[in-house]
Amino acid sequence: MTTMIAELYDALVAAGAPEDKARKAAETAASHESRFAKIETELAVMKWMIGFNLAASVAILMLLLRH
Repeated sequence: MTTMIAELYDALVAAGAPEDKARKAAETAASHESRFAKIETELAVMKWMIGFNLAASVAILMLLLRH
């Protein structure tokens, strides 16, 4: 089942767009919105990975320089 943004659909129909075109536009906008949400999630995970890698690298460097 496809998802769509109901507010966008209602606005397009109220503006005079045909229902089939309004539905397609609302579904397309919803798919783009979910794609951007996925990208934001992947970026958050990448930030954690980079932070952990940086902390581990600094810790190893400190251990090596201690002697």
